[in-house]
Amino acid sequence: MTETIGFWDALASFALVAVVVALSLWRRLGIERDVLWASARAAVQLLAVGILFTAIFESDRAMLWAWFWIAGMVFLSAAVVVRRAKSVPNLFPTALAAMTVTTSIVLGVVFGLGILSFHAVELVVIAGITIGNTMPSVVLGANRMLETLRESTGQLEALLALGCDRDQSTLHFEQTVIRSALIPQIERTKVVGLIALPGAMTGLLIAGVEPIDAVILQLTVMFLVLGSVATAVVIVTRTIAKRALTTDLRIADWITAG
Repeated sequence: MTETIGFWDALASFALVAVVVALSLWRRLGIERDVLWASARAAVQLLAVGILFTAIFESDRAMLWAWFWIAGMVFLSAAVVVRRAKSVPNLFPTALAAMTVTTSIVLGVVFGLGILSFHAVELVVIAGITIGNTMPSVVLGANRMLETLRESTGQLEALLALGCDRDQSTLHFEQTVIRSALIPQIERTKVVGLIALPGAMTGLLIAGVEPIDAVILQLTVMFLVLGSVATAVVIVTRTIAKRALTTDLRIADWITAG
């Protein structure tokens, strides 16, 4: 049976945010402003998205607007990666490429293989899920790759002195960072159904979709997200590693500057 949640129902859930604020004040955590700002911002952004969904998908050009929306999400996600990994120079082109490639692959699989019907709503939703799950891992991978390289300049120089080329010198560091960046997504995948019930599945269940159908769709989404996260992290970490060494096999200045 489909449940309808009204404005006052959503407002009542804000009580849990008030609990977080109270705990922050009590223990002097200093996060109450961030919590309130994040909650207010999320509310405004989601309401705006709801209005846009209504306006766009009732339009005769819904598919065109959907592609514009996806392009905006990809561009914005790359900008967010740059802002959250600001110590990595010239990261925007790499982040943009990683998000574009992974989003394209996921959309190609989902709609190219006919897993979902090719409609504007499905297009934006799948792209949003992919980008939203991929971006944090890309940020984590970029920051950790830079930190690892800066902490390991001595090892890099030793490997170069032993005659290793660019790929051989950075391979170990790449492997370590990629594994670390993928751990959160892998762990979420491991416990799904046992501890965590993903949002897409629970939303479909609340909307009245048959449980097996909801589970199959959630599995599809999770497998695609895991693949997109891994692909994006590899692209970003590999690019940073290549740029860490110059063509004449010296450590780049922006690595040693840290």
